[in-house]
Amino acid sequence: MRFNDRLRAALGMRRWGVGAPGPADLPGGVRAASALGLFGVPDFRRLWFIGLALFAVRWLEMLVVAVFVYQRTGSAFDVALMTLLRMLPMVLFGPVIGAVAERWERRSAQIIAGVGLLLTDAVIVALAFAGRLEVWHLGMAAFCNGIAWAADNPVRRVMIGEVVGPERMGRAMAIDVGANNASQMLGPTVGGLVLAHFGIAGAFSISVTCYALSLIAACRLQHRNLAAPEAGTAVLTRLIEGLVMAGSDRRLIGILTITVIYNVFGWPVTSMIPVIGQDSLHLGATGIGVLASMTGVGAFIGAIAIAVWARPPHFTWLYVGAVLAYITLIIVFAQAPVPLAAGSALLATGLANSGFSVMQATLIYLAAPAEMRSRLYGVLSLCIGSGLIGFLHIGLLAEWIGAPWATTLSGLEGLLAMALTWRWWRLLLQRG
Repeated sequence: MRFNDRLRAALGMRRWGVGAPGPADLPGGVRAASALGLFGVPDFRRLWFIGLALFAVRWLEMLVVAVFVYQRTGSAFDVALMTLLRMLPMVLFGPVIGAVAERWERRSAQIIAGVGLLLTDAVIVALAFAGRLEVWHLGMAAFCNGIAWAADNPVRRVMIGEVVGPERMGRAMAIDVGANNASQMLGPTVGGLVLAHFGIAGAFSISVTCYALSLIAACRLQHRNLAAPEAGTAVLTRLIEGLVMAGSDRRLIGILTITVIYNVFGWPVTSMIPVIGQDSLHLGATGIGVLASMTGVGAFIGAIAIAVWARPPHFTWLYVGAVLAYITLIIVFAQAPVPLAAGSALLATGLANSGFSVMQATLIYLAAPAEMRSRLYGVLSLCIGSGLIGFLHIGLLAEWIGAPWATTLSGLEGLLAMALTWRWWRLLLQRG
């Protein structure tokens, strides 16, 4: 079955019929009510809250660790290295986790991930209060937490799709990404304030609290896997099947190609926000936190707009256009002369990022056969993990030519990469 056929089938387009009013044809207010109606599903609420807590901690820690490491070492490369370590498990374990997730009961896998996150940050808090916290401790914690991050797509987000059904997956993903974006508003701001007043121990204490609450929510989940995995199928076989399918469907190739470009040339610039904020814009920890939160403000607004107004014919255009806009806007941010201009550029990048984030997860879920979703989400995690190349790349560039010009060059390289890979992703914009 071709990509667009699977997309239409998953969205129920055949059921509604040509010309018949489907969910996407309803007035905006009705669609908004329908989106909010998802919170009437208890397990969706719990999964959404788990995501909100995990996202908030992720953004808080990325800001706090970046400021702490830069103040301790003065190295932009070391700052980028912290996020690189957080993403490394996606490359090392992403497809494997996707294959294993199909053999596990996903609620149990979510609980195990939550326990790991809680214990890791509890150790960091203990070291910080004892005055023995070192940069390498934070690097180890980032790597351990990255394992849970790699499991989020094939475990929690697959559960979201199973709980709400394919026809509501687009709205569910918009709401879930909206939680990410809301946390991106609050996490850096709170992290900057707490770091300025209570130090890194106080910041990681908030992380421990959030992880504990998310673990409680995971334990209360009622959902169980819809179908048991096929007996006797080896993990390696499942892994290979997922990789083969991702490489044989031209539309999936396009989606994953754009994911790699975004994660290599686009998203890594977020690690330069504290560096540019401190060195170029002369901001303190609180100001850097507010600056970093601007991407979350824009992305939150964008996610709400997508949940209310986006229709299936818009999905691929949103996905491609969002990446092009994001990569262009990071160049504007890098060259902004004052905090107001930099914050405005980051606000706009947030709007673009919402289109990418929502549509990336949605398109993969809707394109994949039900029995292959965890595996393809594992492949997606591998592609997201390509960002470690980007963080290494921008960290080295920043050491060489400074953070603003490293960010500018990364954006220009991203635009060039989009142009050179046109043949792989142009089919996303064609109907058929």
